[in-house]
Amino acid sequence: MRTVREELQMRPHPRIGRHGARLVALAAALLAASVVAAPAGADPTSTSTTPAGLALPPPSLPGVAPLPGPLAAAAQPSPSMGVLQVSPEEGVAGTPFTVTGAHLPADAAVQLTWSTADVTWVADPEPDSVNYLGRSATKLAVVLATATTDAGGSFSVKLTAPHDWGGVHDLYAVVGGAEDAHGGFVVERSVTVTPRRGPVGTPITVTYSGLGASLYEGGASLLWDNHFVGEMTANWTRGTAVAVIRAAGPVGPHTIEVGDAVGPLYLNIQQSPLPFALGGTVGFEVTKDGGRPRPSIDWPRHVTPTVSARTTLQASGLSKAVGARVALASTSGAVHSSDVVTASGLTSAAPVQLVWSTVVGSRVNCTSTCWSFVSDPLGMATPSDGTLTARIHIPDGLGGWHVVQLVQGGQTVGQVPFYVKESVVGRGVSQLVLHQGEAFTVHLKGVGWTQLDNTVAVDYDNSFIGYGCGFNSNGDVVLQLHATGGPGTHLIDIYPELYTQQPSFPNTPYGMVPILTYASDDPGLALGYQLPAIRLAITVVP
Repeated sequence: MRTVREELQMRPHPRIGRHGARLVALAAALLAASVVAAPAGADPTSTSTTPAGLALPPPSLPGVAPLPGPLAAAAQPSPSMGVLQVSPEEGVAGTPFTVTGAHLPADAAVQLTWSTADVTWVADPEPDSVNYLGRSATKLAVVLATATTDAGGSFSVKLTAPHDWGGVHDLYAVVGGAEDAHGGFVVERSVTVTPRRGPVGTPITVTYSGLGASLYEGGASLLWDNHFVGEMTANWTRGTAVAVIRAAGPVGPHTIEVGDAVGPLYLNIQQSPLPFALGGTVGFEVTKDGGRPRPSIDWPRHVTPTVSARTTLQASGLSKAVGARVALASTSGAVHSSDVVTASGLTSAAPVQLVWSTVVGSRVNCTSTCWSFVSDPLGMATPSDGTLTARIHIPDGLGGWHVVQLVQGGQTVGQVPFYVKESVVGRGVSQLVLHQGEAFTVHLKGVGWTQLDNTVAVDYDNSFIGYGCGFNSNGDVVLQLHATGGPGTHLIDIYPELYTQQPSFPNTPYGMVPILTYASDDPGLALGYQLPAIRLAITVVP
């Protein structure tokens, strides 16, 4: 019995041929054989509209591929559209291919356009929280190459598949503003894993290239020995998702699998409208168990936020007449850390109260906004010549964006944001050496309250086991775990998670699972959220 993939490849077509028939069959669910392009921003796999909110401008990230070419001008389909011959019709980024057109106007300038998209996260930053609303995609076309037809109306160009979204891409030969011929190219997925062997705890970089721009093509599930590790996304990285996991025992061969999914792995995707989204499987050999690796916190690096909205930073009640200027020596740190506030433009000799703005509340059994602003005193200082310098200590409380406010004469005269980072208490783990089945805890501080940072996802030996929430407990999270897996080293990896329960919004994929691509593709990055992976370990003894 032939597979669906084989059947599509073998089905002939009088004008396109064997491989072109596969494109036509795929286009029934996608867009490749459609003469009229889908409206900008439409998601061909979803009937719902993009949710209201802010489409987050991508933060500055190193190594992100640009658009494959300059934006193409609008063009209209020709009523007598021909067929472009594309050979080969599929391949990974970097694959050479040739596009040939015929029966076009003679000696005419041709623009060869390539369909692509811009994809981003959508959120709703509010003064007291940030709501996660999903993702949006805007379709567009770029000029991939130019050519000139010969006296017979033919042309041929040699191209290289760009580093772009995976899946089906429309190719149009545009002559004089009309799409005179149409073809397609499938950018295939590829999986790379490095290194391929090492002891327990070895960092393993998994790269999945060719994720698509539409919802069901835009996420990938990562498995370790058939255990769900977490989700990989590439909204801001044009289809290339990079995650770092750790090698877990026992010693011997292990299997890493990556495949398209909105959450857990889509196990029969070859029978779906996306049969080309097959992912890949790679082996890894654990060479030895050399004992517990050192605990670490892996922070996103080299990311420049693009949205200035900060929670608890309110304009209401702020005196505009004073015009005080306030700054902090450091704009982020953990609870119990200290910082230095400097300010100018104040009234001399009049005491200034330093205040910490935060929130209290919970999302559990919440039918509306179940939290409110509160202010905690940080101390007093008296300006001299209109300036002051004071040391403050960051309270033990919620993580995320807070504000240090200066109150003088009963008025808030200035304020400056401060970001509370997640941290571990002591060594993080209550016991490092345990017997099989014995209970232990992992203690975190600085977990936040927005839908971007109020929960953390927990993996045990690369298997997702649950999550912890820090809102009701004021940023303090004590995870209740049990030692399992037999004698040896066992890993606890804690990742960011997108909370999608209360409030709940439609079209919020990738919620309540570990976001393995947190360092390059997490909505919080655009708003300055510094959400890490926390790496811990225990030893189980007989």
